[in-house]
Amino acid sequence: MAASDANGRDMAGRDVAPLIVTLRLDGHSFERLDALRRAYFPPERNFIPAHLTLFHALPGTQEEEVVANLATACAGTAPLPLRFSGLRGLGKGVAFNVDSPPLLRLRALLAGAWHDWLTPQDRNVPKPHVTVQNKVDPSEARNLLGHLQAGFEPWDGQGEGLLLWRYRGGPWEAAGEFPFRG
Repeated sequence: MAASDANGRDMAGRDVAPLIVTLRLDGHSFERLDALRRAYFPPERNFIPAHLTLFHALPGTQEEEVVANLATACAGTAPLPLRFSGLRGLGKGVAFNVDSPPLLRLRALLAGAWHDWLTPQDRNVPKPHVTVQNKVDPSEARNLLGHLQAGFEPWDGQGEGLLLWRYRGGPWEAAGEFPFRG
């Protein structure tokens, strides 16, 4: 990673904060999941709203190309069907599984364009999910998982676009929104 000054800029003045790409969820799904995240995520660690991360750390020095790729991909992509199919224990948290073959195809297309930049985490086989609790005692996570599973019914939602963020060591800073227009 490039050296940076106190403002997160390299010697050429480019912002080098890592970039994150998430899926913009439909309003109903987002509100439902964000309410759970606000209720169950430790407040001192909950810097961002509910989200489905597609890429965790793209190089900030490549922002111009990332933006161009996102704009092109989203211009030709119709809103994506999503199925919130179940819950997953994370050891110290809980997440909702998201099934969507079209989402996986879009992610694979982008991963191909950015292959040389991907971290080991972003090279892994994606398992789309939205985390509503994390970094708690495992017994607390197991209790929430059981509670949510008891009343869980799958639902359908929609991916409406992609969001680009800069990672600032805790809070994320919005860097772009790319609606699906196909």
